[in-house]
Amino acid sequence: MSMKKIELLSPARDLETGKAAINCGADAVYIGAPRFGARMAVSNSLSDIEKLIHYAHKYYAKVYITLNTLLFDDEIRPCLDIAKQAFNSGADALIIQDMGLIEAGLPPIPLFASTQTHNTNWQKVLFLEKIGFQRVILARELTIEEIRAIRQKTTVELESFIHGAICVGYSGQCYLSNVLAGKSGNRGECAQPCRWDYSLKNIDGNTIINNKHLLSLKDLNQSENIEILLNAGVTSFKIEGRLKDLTYIKNITGWYRQILDSVIEKNQGNYKPASSGKTILNFMPDPERTFNRGFTEYFINGRKSNIASFISPKSIGKAVGTVKSVSSNYLIIETSEPVHNGDGLCYINEHQVLKGFRVNKVIGNKIIPFEIPEINIGNVLYRNQDQLFEKLVSRQKSSRKIKVLFEISETKDGVKLLAKDEDNIEAKYELKIKKEIASHIDNFPENIKNGLSKTGDSIFEVENIGLNFPNHLFLPISVINEIRRETLKQLEEKRILACKRPEIFLSNNNYPYPEQKLDYKGNVLNKFAAMFYKQHGVNTIEPGFELSSERENKVLMRTKYCIKYELGKCYKLSGDNQGLNKRLFLVNKKVNLKLDFDCRNCEMKIS
Repeated sequence: MSMKKIELLSPARDLETGKAAINCGADAVYIGAPRFGARMAVSNSLSDIEKLIHYAHKYYAKVYITLNTLLFDDEIRPCLDIAKQAFNSGADALIIQDMGLIEAGLPPIPLFASTQTHNTNWQKVLFLEKIGFQRVILARELTIEEIRAIRQKTTVELESFIHGAICVGYSGQCYLSNVLAGKSGNRGECAQPCRWDYSLKNIDGNTIINNKHLLSLKDLNQSENIEILLNAGVTSFKIEGRLKDLTYIKNITGWYRQILDSVIEKNQGNYKPASSGKTILNFMPDPERTFNRGFTEYFINGRKSNIASFISPKSIGKAVGTVKSVSSNYLIIETSEPVHNGDGLCYINEHQVLKGFRVNKVIGNKIIPFEIPEINIGNVLYRNQDQLFEKLVSRQKSSRKIKVLFEISETKDGVKLLAKDEDNIEAKYELKIKKEIASHIDNFPENIKNGLSKTGDSIFEVENIGLNFPNHLFLPISVINEIRRETLKQLEEKRILACKRPEIFLSNNNYPYPEQKLDYKGNVLNKFAAMFYKQHGVNTIEPGFELSSERENKVLMRTKYCIKYELGKCYKLSGDNQGLNKRLFLVNKKVNLKLDFDCRNCEMKIS
């Protein structure tokens, strides 16, 4: 039985971060095109994307293009043009949400169904498989049992988020940003109203919680669950974060590369990385040292509380110490690790508000801030900007090397170097030279091996060198350098040519969609999408939310997260609502949102 390829998938906001992710061990990256990606703020030119593809393919790593927004009629053709250019550039797949693109005619490139297509059950995933998708990106809300059930009923590749920010609403089913800020999340412009502060009030106007970030979730971290996800059928492990900076991308990619390598090593013979080469990190990755709101594993092992970040939607960082005393211009702290000049520290004050300050100077356990904060003895200090770590990670260049075997031989007219890499790709280079016998025979093998081993900044690392010389020839350094350089150049070119993308031609079938009626949550914004669903048995199609003129009484967000459960006041657990049995609202200066609780399905609805 052949080994199953396991993919670590990292975000790339641009060419630089894409290359860095690959160097730190990503088997694939996903990146936004010039338009129509779900993060409009991080679009990229096709020229840069082509450069990233060329770089990735050296390692057999892949590049996926995000075209995962909903499209209006006049946007279908421009989006198809970008898809065709991406196809011609060598992109390995397109991530899409709008089914209108399939109906309108995409190039024969592998398609991945975005998590925004609401992939929450095996019936939906099987449908996507039957119409030709090569991969389905699962909803973040799924439990491990639900993922297993999907795997048992389908054969399509399954991709799961393992790290990063969590949309509190089901992806593709949230219209809050559209209503509250005039910006559609399904069209790449989410204003993140889930990170705003709200007060929780009942119908009588009584305030239960005042001015907290009641919809803001902690960040996903599945570090402890990688192996169970793998055993459940996931083969692509996705890091969220196309808006994140270079340090975050390198740190989190390096962290999960180490975890996946450990799991693969533990299950030798069953799994292997989806790309080639070994990554050598020049830093110790730690997810707490870059942006995070605290961590949660979400629902993977069942429903739990403490998944929200009520206090702040900002990064809290890593706990580093406790305040022992406070004076007029400095703090004395007890630390678990050193604090450095320029670090950003934060704490939660007595009003449960996150406050922060910058460190001006550190003398032993004495912290001198630029401005003394209003802080109390006993406050826990968190470091949300780690100057030393950020400098180390951003400046140090991690390397990724592909193993290669050399065999150098004497020929009739000179020498020949044969190279064979870890993927059995071969290249050779012959050079005519004037033959001379070496004067120092004892050093002959060592001199040649030392010269051939110096691969410098190339992507290769020499694992072994074989010598086949009837005579001990004198080989000048210039000769050794030339045959090594030219052989590896050919080998790299052959690797890129060998990294071929399959062409996938979708079959025009009428496999039935799991539902016969689509309301506004079906997200149909163009005539091609309507044609697609009709072909697959949907007989009633309501226009998508962005086209709807009637928005009253529509559910704006459906979420598996429940405020009552988070507060420990779930009816199922306690037998009553403990004071939360009246109609509840989320209220701030901008909006008054009604909450409904579907306890049968353990969901909360916002309208």
